[in-house]
Amino acid sequence: MSKTRKVRLAEPAVSVEHRADRAIVVRSSQPLGSYPAKLTERLDYWAGQAPERLFLAQRSPDGGWRRITYAQTRARARRVAAALLGRGLSAERPVAVLSGNDIEHAVLELAAMYAGVPYAPVSPAYSLVSSDFAQLRRVIELITPGLIFVSERNPFQRAIDAVAGRIEVIDSLPERDPGTEVDAAHARVGPETVAKFLFTSGSTGVPKAVINTQRMWCANQEMVRQTLTWVQDEPPIMVDWAPWHHTAGGNKDFGMVLYNGGTMYIDEGKPLPGAIEATLRNLREVSPNWYFTVPKGYEMLLPYLKSDAALRENFFRNLKSLWFAGAGVAQHVFEEYKRLSRETCGEEVLFLTGLGSTETAPYAMSRTWDSDDASNMGVPPPGGEIKLVPMEGKYEARVKGPHITPGYWRQPELTRQAFDEEGWYRLGDSFVFDSPEKGLLFRGRISEDFKLATGTWVHVGPLRARIIEHFAPLVRDVVIAGEGRSEIGALLFLSGNASLADLRARLVSLSNTGSSNRVARAIVLEEPPSLDAGEMTDKGSINQRAVLRRRSRLVDELYAGSEKVLVP
Repeated sequence: MSKTRKVRLAEPAVSVEHRADRAIVVRSSQPLGSYPAKLTERLDYWAGQAPERLFLAQRSPDGGWRRITYAQTRARARRVAAALLGRGLSAERPVAVLSGNDIEHAVLELAAMYAGVPYAPVSPAYSLVSSDFAQLRRVIELITPGLIFVSERNPFQRAIDAVAGRIEVIDSLPERDPGTEVDAAHARVGPETVAKFLFTSGSTGVPKAVINTQRMWCANQEMVRQTLTWVQDEPPIMVDWAPWHHTAGGNKDFGMVLYNGGTMYIDEGKPLPGAIEATLRNLREVSPNWYFTVPKGYEMLLPYLKSDAALRENFFRNLKSLWFAGAGVAQHVFEEYKRLSRETCGEEVLFLTGLGSTETAPYAMSRTWDSDDASNMGVPPPGGEIKLVPMEGKYEARVKGPHITPGYWRQPELTRQAFDEEGWYRLGDSFVFDSPEKGLLFRGRISEDFKLATGTWVHVGPLRARIIEHFAPLVRDVVIAGEGRSEIGALLFLSGNASLADLRARLVSLSNTGSSNRVARAIVLEEPPSLDAGEMTDKGSINQRAVLRRRSRLVDELYAGSEKVLVP
């Protein structure tokens, strides 16, 4: 039996309350420690304690690394903050960033926090991929920014022309010597100050601006620090691509580095064909001690790790653990990484995970122990509570704690709908468990579940995972159809070449089950999921509702029958 790499992690400790209304409340039995009033206090701290330590690095045009230390970051952020203060910016007129992760983006974000001005990172796809800029226009109309930043003007010019109007647009950071006004502005920033607006959209595709306060972010980072306790001894070193307009990259990863005095190598790659090569180049040069990506990222990285011993050894050498989030990882991928780490370094590197949302900053639960089940999302962290409400053989999760958003900016009705009558935030995910102390098993998004015409519920999350696992490695992703129909159908995105005969044979062996899990027909989707149409996020995860809506004709064809349709 192989040994597991030793890592200092908090022991899971929860209390469980069974209420009269059949709800179950799971709380961490560990108190949450003190945390700063604002995240910039951590930049001040590390600039004083470790001024020459590398904070951020990114590729320069010559292929080398451009670097900035903690002291340099603080000094520059304060100079930019001084320049922002004279522009009349506020929560009503925040700073919007349309471009992606880079050092200037980070400096501007920190400068805005010094000045007490919210900042709003916006998906670059809204500007660079979209043809009509509809989503970008909705974002701009919702938050009414007073300043827009882009890293390069030319690629964004069409979007700027379409939406900016009289808003000031800059492609370089303004700076001036900071005086007492920066200190005075910074002193006014407190726990309830809005740090940023992060955008999320539901099945309607309408952007929601999630208010992220300083309290949310700082409390959440202290939760991380008390759970992943190794960061108290060794600052995290990351090679990270996760976009900062998403909570995982912008809050969890960027915040984890800053809060604990770590180093982030900004990865310009993505888990997409033609983009992952940049990630491979970076991982050949830098050995991270913490690695995060979404399940699709792990799937795309896997064949390269299997075929390249030098890459594999550099990747696993210093790792404390692997971490996935954003969607459920396929069980075979989960097991392959464990096997690779055993073969590479003689130890099994822990493959951990957690779950949360933009509204929870994002950390709401985590698993910090080994598990054979990739769907085990763990338990709430110190200071966190989860209420489990019974529904259709599962439990709906609702969350409370200092890390929860106060609501959506200028969208009071959506805010009201997001919380139940007791003030718990409705996470929108479902779980099952043997006992809550052993961790909650993720069973999918509640909004994705549907009923067949027979009235039978179809739970999409576990069925989707089962199909991907059954068809591995032929199928990259799957969308489940059948709402209001008599049987379940599947729309398959392939990961490579596969014969229809092979797919049909596998479908036969999958179909021998009950109606709520029996896939009676399938069709292969030749066009990959569209980012612009909202079928896929920047993180590579699939929006089930968006695919079904956009490809409704193919769904009709799936049920009408044709030579393209696979049936057992």
